[in-house]
Amino acid sequence: MAESAAQNAETIDIREAHRFDVGRLEDFCRSEVDGYSGELAVRQFSGGQSNPTFMLSAGGKRYVMRKKPPGTLLASAHQVDREYRVMKALADTDVPVPTMRALCTDPEIIGTEFYIMDFLDGRVLRDPQLPGFSAEERSAIYDQMNDVLARLHKVDYKAIGLEDYGRPGNYYERQIGRWIKQYRAAETETVEPMEDLISYLPAHIPADDATSIAHGDYRLENTMFHATEPKMIAVLDWELSTIGHPLADLAYNCMLYHFNSPSQGTIMDLDYATLGIPSEEAYVDAYCKRTGRDGIEDWDFYLSFSIFRLASITQGVYKRGLDGNASSEKATQYGDMCRRLAETAWKVAQRNR
Repeated sequence: MAESAAQNAETIDIREAHRFDVGRLEDFCRSEVDGYSGELAVRQFSGGQSNPTFMLSAGGKRYVMRKKPPGTLLASAHQVDREYRVMKALADTDVPVPTMRALCTDPEIIGTEFYIMDFLDGRVLRDPQLPGFSAEERSAIYDQMNDVLARLHKVDYKAIGLEDYGRPGNYYERQIGRWIKQYRAAETETVEPMEDLISYLPAHIPADDATSIAHGDYRLENTMFHATEPKMIAVLDWELSTIGHPLADLAYNCMLYHFNSPSQGTIMDLDYATLGIPSEEAYVDAYCKRTGRDGIEDWDFYLSFSIFRLASITQGVYKRGLDGNASSEKATQYGDMCRRLAETAWKVAQRNR
């Protein structure tokens, strides 16, 4: 069932590990947030985002703050300044994003960098099968997801000041190298389909070297829809965004047609016509029409890479679980998932050869 903002934005008292000086934050808001007034009240969202997220209430208005977690962090992780920058840059485009209010890069204020944006009252739809909706509503929701992705990829990123937001060109060459390296660092046993993919992917990179803003984690759950209408009002969670290849987003968005994710669900083998959910072919065709593409010749490559990337990430989670003496049940689950994903990716890569 669809969740309202009130349901999926459950707040709790600030967790002990994430506490900060609320008075200093209030002083910052008074000086940096346009239209801010009133006494500040802070609650923490209970969700498990990698960047702790908080509800700020003052003067009858609500805001959202995202901050880096405390402690020593990887240099490339939790870059809230990048999230703020890309959403701020997209404000005057037709890609729906929340209104950005302020960025603080001074860790002295509350202990870490953070940004503040407007709170949006809408629905986050977590189950891709959209139970509780009519076929017409499902069709409209998927069409919105497709349309907004196409809009994002048509944005002239140089014109909105994002020319240096990532390295343009050779995206897949760099990404394949990165995820092979990550996988090797976390490898615990030989997984034959991963070896097949490691040989296959670098040798089959398509000539298409298109460049656009790439969200990096574009899926239904990372968007917000209007409280009552099948209309997307925001794309969220830009932590993995960069200048990349547009078809990386599209292929990632289509992975659930091919496997059942324990965390995201699946849209494999459904009665698409009855449910109103587009088939993969129809979804890809709609994107191509919107972006002026005459089909995608190497679709199997893009899809197999996306699944390979997820397999590599999963293996990393598995290895960290083993190193941290995680429960054998959970560790085994992730180890099996890497193999299952690799098998799926290799099957996709082979299907039209």
